[in-house]
Amino acid sequence: MMDARGGHVLFLNWRDTTHPEGGGSEVFLERVAAELVGHGYRTTLLCQAHDTAPAQETTPAGLRIVRAGGRHTVYLFAALIYLAGAVGLGPLARRRLGRPTVIVDVGNGMPFLSRLYARRPVIALVHHVHREQWPVVFGPQVARIGWWIESRLAVRVYRRCRYVAVSESTRDELAGLGVDPRRITVVHNGTPEVVLAPAPRTPHPSLVVLGRLVPHKRVEFALRATALLATELPTVELVVAGHGWWDEPLRQLADDLGVAERVRFAGFITEERKHELLCGAWLLLQPSLKEGWGLTIVEAGARGTPSVAFRSAGGVADAMADGRSGVLVDDEYEFFLAIRALLRDTRRRNEMGVAAEAYARRFTWATTGAAFAQVITDELPATQPTRADQRVP
Repeated sequence: MMDARGGHVLFLNWRDTTHPEGGGSEVFLERVAAELVGHGYRTTLLCQAHDTAPAQETTPAGLRIVRAGGRHTVYLFAALIYLAGAVGLGPLARRRLGRPTVIVDVGNGMPFLSRLYARRPVIALVHHVHREQWPVVFGPQVARIGWWIESRLAVRVYRRCRYVAVSESTRDELAGLGVDPRRITVVHNGTPEVVLAPAPRTPHPSLVVLGRLVPHKRVEFALRATALLATELPTVELVVAGHGWWDEPLRQLADDLGVAERVRFAGFITEERKHELLCGAWLLLQPSLKEGWGLTIVEAGARGTPSVAFRSAGGVADAMADGRSGVLVDDEYEFFLAIRALLRDTRRRNEMGVAAEAYARRFTWATTGAAFAQVITDELPATQPTRADQRVP
């Protein structure tokens, strides 16, 4: 096996955590990259450019970020910059990525297909399969094309590559698409250690939703549940923390449901404010259509707050112990009933909070980083990298 020291890992991902639409998958990547630096790797991320960040920078954790292209063109720019850097030609070569030891190609529905042009070991990182999300985000024609690329073309292109899935649910879905299960390694998300002092629970029934405000997160389910609950629990409150282009339709729905005064749209929040909300809430709601992993579920659990989520939503089922640290449901009516039952049953809710805290302790970023480092080591040839491989511009 190759000694990890001196290896260069290139991540290809459509966004980074500073992108206005960055989410849990970007957090996973950058936390893994930080852990890999601690294991002796050098790390580079190529992602799409956006107005609030420079073309190149290095994070305090040591991750070099190169930004180019937009939402749809970043895939082309990744290939052009990689190839231009490899031969040292053209203006794109100024943003050379170096010659990576291994490439981690992150498929958020649309993969980079780096296996077609890069002569390096490629690891395909998949958070979840997007079968349900394509028709929600795009029209029928684009959805069909996107799903064909994800489910047929990508499976063929990466057929000899190692896959990393962030949950057992994603592993099973990939296997269902024809990926050899022996090529899939599960590496769970970690959970940041809670270092702030516990904040008090609210004296009134309180619910919180955390995440990007986009249609497939289905925040509408939480709004409708709040409207029904308000008929029995007049002091119930819902906090919606996050931002996104679906913000205005959600605000309008809150108005239409007559719960605008019971719903607080907090927008983007700091880590400190997130800590306060997760400590204070009686329940975390995760109505999302699909998630690779229930990051917010485990974050809430680390603060003793149980969750309600959908069984069909992929990785959320692996982020909780159903019936012990939270509740999984099958439809919107069950979603409302589960929330109502837990808000009215203090003893059961508190017992679930204790179990959620214990469950969350199973997942650390140090464990995640070590597991990912082992995957990389296993995929590398049993030789030391050359000086050219180690060169980073």
